[in-house]
Amino acid sequence: MSPAATRLLAVARKEVIQLRRDPRSLGLAFLLPLLLLVLFAYAITTDVTDIRAAVVDHSRSPESRALVAAFARSGYFSVTETPATDRDANTLVERGAVRVALVIPERYAPDLAAHRGAPVELLLDGSDAKTATTARGYADAIVRSHSARLSVSGRPALRAESRVWYNETLDSKTMIVPGLIGVIMSIIAAMLTSLTVAREWERGTMEQLAATPVGRGEVILGKLLPYLVIGLVDVLVALAVGVYGFGVPFRGSVPLFLLASTIFLLGVLGLGIMLSCKLRTQLLATQAAIFATYMPALLLSGFMFTIDNMPAPLRLASRVVAARYFVELTRGIFLKASGVDVLWPSLVGLALYAAATIALSVRSFRKELA
Repeated sequence: MSPAATRLLAVARKEVIQLRRDPRSLGLAFLLPLLLLVLFAYAITTDVTDIRAAVVDHSRSPESRALVAAFARSGYFSVTETPATDRDANTLVERGAVRVALVIPERYAPDLAAHRGAPVELLLDGSDAKTATTARGYADAIVRSHSARLSVSGRPALRAESRVWYNETLDSKTMIVPGLIGVIMSIIAAMLTSLTVAREWERGTMEQLAATPVGRGEVILGKLLPYLVIGLVDVLVALAVGVYGFGVPFRGSVPLFLLASTIFLLGVLGLGIMLSCKLRTQLLATQAAIFATYMPALLLSGFMFTIDNMPAPLRLASRVVAARYFVELTRGIFLKASGVDVLWPSLVGLALYAAATIALSVRSFRKELA
């Protein structure tokens, strides 16, 4: 065997020994491809079905019930709400409880009987441009099909009038940019703090830091604060670029946006600190931070793929992804001008996430120093 081959095998043997001594790296090497395959296979879908819809039936006639039944039978829409007024339907769309609201006017049946055009109105949530575009196409097809059946019986055709809210032109940038802020900041924030404690371990200064009278909780928060300021600056820059660079409308409250950003950053920064405490090496901590934030933020936040279309296990998993709540908040604040009365569930979710990651960071820090 040549000297080059001998050296090559020696390096390979050393690498195998190192992997056996580091079960974390071994786990990432085998589990990461499997987890990514499962996430991509289940989360990436171009099919849009069972779109949550509300129906406001002012007519309350057999004719209007037949139209509602046509929507329900299609498989594209799932009628989950039947509000009594248009305002209630507006509120449901704003809160994200439904993606579509079908409004049937009071004179729907008389107009059909008098051989006049019978308009119906479809309200669409344009903050998710992909779903809104697909839903409008489905609705038009259902109305045309139902109209053809009515024409056979001698009745005039229906006329559908669609109205898209919050993203009237269905511009993809208007939908993508607000959510993209959450995805990018998830990755950057976690990577920033994933290096802090690991750097102390690698330089051999952690024991010196632990010997000082500063409390361990104070150490964690002290390390978080500088990165929180950096993160908020990044968020403000992203806001300016989105509004002035891409023309995305900002219709909501800047203080509410900053509050949501602060809570979100605390949670993701806390995750990075926790990984840094656990893993102790900068390289491994960085890799873990990317894995823990990038793929969940991309696939399970609702940024690219509608959460409602995912299998139940992935919908449940998305509830522990901070980016999911932040994407809901940014789109609500940017496009819908929603306030705390509408967005409080997402704010509470973020606050719980932040409290959990910071508490786990302090606990991990204590355990590693014990």
